[in-house]
Formats: sequence, structure tokens, C-alpha cells
Amino acid sequence: MQKCSFVLLLLLGILNSYSQQTLHTKVLVVGGTTGGTAAGIQCARQGIATAIVEQTPMLGGMLTAAAVSCTDGNDLLHSGMWQQLREALYAHYGKRGLGTGWVSETCFEPHVADSIFKAWATAEKQLAVYYGWYFNNVIKTGNKITGASFVNEKGETLVAYADIVIDATELGDVFANAGAGYDLGMEDPAYSSEPEARQKINIIQDITWAAVLKDYGSGADMRITKPAGYDERKYYCSTSDAPCFEKPYALNTKQVLNYGFLTSLDSLHPKYMLNWPIHGNDFYLNAVEMKPIDRLQAYAGAKKQTLGFIYFLQTKLGYKNIGLANDEANSGLAYIPYNREGRRVKGVVRFTISHIKTPYDYTLYRTGIAVGDYPVDHHHGQYAGKVPAIPFPKIPAFTIPLGALVPKGVDGLIVCEKGVSVSNIANGTTRLQPVVLLTGQAAGIAAAQCVQKRIMPRQIDVRGVQSELLANKCYLMPFCDVQPSDSAWQAVQKIGVLGILKGVGKSEGWENKMFFYPDSLVSARELLGGLHNFFGPYPSKFKATDTMPLNRNTAWFMITEMQHFIALKKNIKHQYPSEAFNEWIGALEKAGLHVNKTNSEREAFAELEKPVTRKEIAAMCDYLFMQPFEQYCDFAGKITFANPTVAH
Repeated sequence: MQKCSFVLLLLLGILNSYSQQTLHTKVLVVGGTTGGTAAGIQCARQGIATAIVEQTPMLGGMLTAAAVSCTDGNDLLHSGMWQQLREALYAHYGKRGLGTGWVSETCFEPHVADSIFKAWATAEKQLAVYYGWYFNNVIKTGNKITGASFVNEKGETLVAYADIVIDATELGDVFANAGAGYDLGMEDPAYSSEPEARQKINIIQDITWAAVLKDYGSGADMRITKPAGYDERKYYCSTSDAPCFEKPYALNTKQVLNYGFLTSLDSLHPKYMLNWPIHGNDFYLNAVEMKPIDRLQAYAGAKKQTLGFIYFLQTKLGYKNIGLANDEANSGLAYIPYNREGRRVKGVVRFTISHIKTPYDYTLYRTGIAVGDYPVDHHHGQYAGKVPAIPFPKIPAFTIPLGALVPKGVDGLIVCEKGVSVSNIANGTTRLQPVVLLTGQAAGIAAAQCVQKRIMPRQIDVRGVQSELLANKCYLMPFCDVQPSDSAWQAVQKIGVLGILKGVGKSEGWENKMFFYPDSLVSARELLGGLHNFFGPYPSKFKATDTMPLNRNTAWFMITEMQHFIALKKNIKHQYPSEAFNEWIGALEKAGLHVNKTNSEREAFAELEKPVTRKEIAAMCDYLFMQPFEQYCDFAGKITFANPTVAH
């Protein structure tokens, strides 16, 4: 009997070893979502052993598995991995114009973006990707997250241990399970401190189970089986061709399909993204607090809504030749819903619509790490109850602060995707695909620096993350009129994030902007005002009331005066630059002012008397005292002249 018991225990142990896998890594990214994919790839590029654990067979989240492959915004912001993705798409399709659908300037097939992300992931020797695993629970030691467990549909378990964990889940599952505080749903203005907030209601934005449709030719019959419980009245007024009980929608069915007309190499069989909010396939469901694997059944209603809309298009509107694309995502249907909103972590800072509307009234812009330009956009059309009317404000382009990625309640965790620390109103613009991709890239850099420096996320050096982002051609400020190809781009980004010269924001329809105006002239009043704003008041021989344009010579001495002041603050011996002509010209050239030394000395001095531009001011500042960032900046944007010692 004892022998039988021993054999049984041995067999159970062997079976358990097969049903549970264990991995150890430096950084664990929970979710191969849009943000998670960027975080994992970037972290591995920093030389850190990284693992992405994803529930679907695709990388890219919203852009691929959710089939929302017409992107929103950031058309003029050629930043980081967002621009790398666009360049890879241009190379694949053999052209730079991907604005085939009228909703976006960048429309593509989900499988193409998936293949790009997977190629990037495969190229990184420090990156491993695990598919088919749903997040289950965090692993904690005290207040520090040290890993996570996952389950699959076979009932097997994966346990992963890491120094740093990144929550890249669609709905903020990791930080919620870890006990971090979070917000969910609409907010009371007394809590939100935003005039646009209305009241606390535990509702989220509509989700959409998107699909990819394909035109199989005029003679094809691609009609799907009539969905159970189908009610065609749900889709009335979705197009001008559709029956309608109210005012018909202005666009006909073909125009509605062209909303998401995807770029493709197959011109004979066009594809369309089906993500249509007007009596289409938006659907209200709040499954946020459910376990990830348990949401599969809850999402059935959202899938049925989409299948009903497809059936309506095929039968009522006469498009039987257009059916689910058999070569996209899950046989044409998305693997996951388009989640516009989930939990929002309570971070060390909270980014609100007020910070976006008037960034220079606050200091958070100094900690910027990911840029966006899309207007505030919430979907609440399918909620059965009454939703307070939200007055969406006009906004400029914006930058997300680094502290929004760092929970204030737990250690070992960084957040990306849509769960960053923002208000409900602000989520309406921070949630868009290009922004989330860039937020994920910043999270990957931050995680890598935590591992390299053996620190917790709340001890991250803001300037260290920003410097690495600049090295990867990521915008810190959303200046649309100075591109990374400009030799002064980094200098402009630095002076912009310091606020020495400020941008000008403009709301222009569906594409908001912020301009630096690099070729505009600068007065003593503007430059001194910017220097005083950043460094505090200091004695100067120049008049802050002078509104006349500065010349290169005067601007140089104003900045070296500031450099001298910094040296005194740091107790460092400092000498003003030599006034010897050759050294003077050489220094200006290094600062980006391309003075022609072949001219006579008199002509060259005349060059120095020319009015100085904002871009030249940025180059001077970068050369004299801002390369790299020498000032310590905390998560709130407060500046000191030395990094304070942090115990850890």
C-alpha cells in the first residue's frame, strides 16, 4: 500500500511539472498589447533580459489583435517607435501614402503590423515572447511585485519572476491585483479638479469588437449565418442607404466602408476595418473587474453585435460580396475587443485635461516622455442609461509625464497601455494607438534603467529616461515644425522640455498642434523670461524689458551669463568663453550656427550681428549647459541642480 501511494505521488509530481512552467527574467511585460509590445522590444534593445507574456497569438494589441489598424493622430509627430512602425509599413507597401481610409493617414492590414512587431521581437536576443497565456495573479514580496502567474485555456500555469514588472494589460489587471489604487469610470469634478468633469458614474466607454472585411468580387456570396437574436433595427440609420426612424446618417454605405479602407497590395480584393460607432458595432459592456480568462464568455454580446452589423450590410444593404477576411486576425474577427477605457492607476502624478489645455501653467511638461495630438474623444452611444453631456475642450498637442507611468502604492511595477495615471476626460486622448505605443517605449526604457541602476520605479531619474528617449528619436515635446532630421532637433526638444523657449499650441480640428517656430526671432525679454522661469531670478546686466530682436553675439553672452550663474550655484569654477576670434567662431559652429569662416574677419563679425533665431538659441543652450541635462528634475517637474541621494 505504501509503495502504491509513493508511485501515485510521484506521478502527480510529474504531471504537475508538465502543467506548470517557470521562467526567470529581468523585466516581465504582462501583455503584448500596443504599449506592451513597444515596452518589451525597447527594453530588450537596452540590453535587458525581457519577457512578454500575451494571451493572443499576435503582437500589437489595438493595432493588430483588436484589428483597429487605422490609427488616430500623431501624423506630424515622427516620434520613436511610432515612426519606425510607419517606416516599416511604407517599406512593405512600397509607398508613403497610407491614408486610404478617410479616418486616418495610416491604414494597414493587421497581419502586416503583427509581422513587423514579430520581426523586431525575433531580432532581439534578450527578448522572449510567450503566447496564449492569460494573466492570473501577481507575485509579491512585501510591497514589491516580483512576478506574475498566468493560465491558459488548457488549465496549465506559467509562473514568471522578474526584477521589474510592466503592466501592459488592456484594463490594468496587474496593478489592480497588486493592490495599487486606481480610478474607474467617470469622475466628480471635486475629485478630478477639471471643469469638464460631471459626476462619479461607474461606466466606461463603449467597446468595439472590430472586424476586417474583404471584397471577394462582384459574383461572390459571402453572407454569414444569421446571428441568433438578430434585430436589424439596431443598425438602422448607420448609413444613408439604411432604413431609419430618425434623421439618416449623411454618408452612404460605400462611404462608411471607406472610413476604414485598408492599404493592401491586393487591389482586386479591398479590405475594410469595421469599427463604426454610428448604429454600428460599438457595444456597452463593463467586464473590467473580471479575471482576464473569464471575460471570454462575457464578450459574446460584443461579437454578436458585430456579426449582426455584418449580416445587415450583406443582406439589407446588398453587400453580400463583402465578407470576413479569411487572412486577417481570427478569420476576420478581432481576437480581443477595442477597449477604449479600463482602470487608471493612481500614480505619483496624475495627468488631467487641465495639464493638457494649458501645459505651461504647470510643470509636468518638463517630465514629458510620450506625445499625442488627437482631440478628446469618448464613445458612450450604447450605454443604456443617461450619460452626462461632457463638454470636450479644444486642446493643443501634449506630452505625457513620466510619473503617470509609476504607481504610488507599490514597488517593482511600471504601467503603460491605457492604464496610466490620467483622468477620465484625459483618457479620451491619451488612449490612442500612437500615444500608447510611445508610452510603452518610454516604459521599456524606464524599466531597463531600474534594472541597470538597481532602483525602484519611484526612484527613476527623469532626465536619464528623457536622454535615452532622445537618443531613440522620441519626442519629449510635441513640436510639429522641427523634425528629427533637423540637426538642431535634440536641442529644440531639450530647450522645449525645460521651458526656456515655449511652444505655441493650436487646436485645428482633428489634428491638434504645438509649434516651436524655429526660425522666429527672440528678444531679450523672451529669453531672460524663459531663463528666469526655469532657473529662478538672478542678476543680469541685460534688460528684461527689451523687446528688440537679439543678435547672435548678445544672445551668446546672455546664455554664458546664465552658465556662470549655474556654476556659482554648483560651486564650480567657471570662466566666460574666450573672445579670441577663431575660438569664438569655432564654438558657435559647434553650437549649430554655421558661420562661414572663409569670409574676412569683418564679414564674419557681421554674421554675429545677425538676429538670432529660436532654433539657434536652442543650439547655443545645448552647447553651453544642457548636454546632457545637468539639472535634476523630479516627477512633479521641480528642478534642483544636483540629484539628491535616494536611499534604497
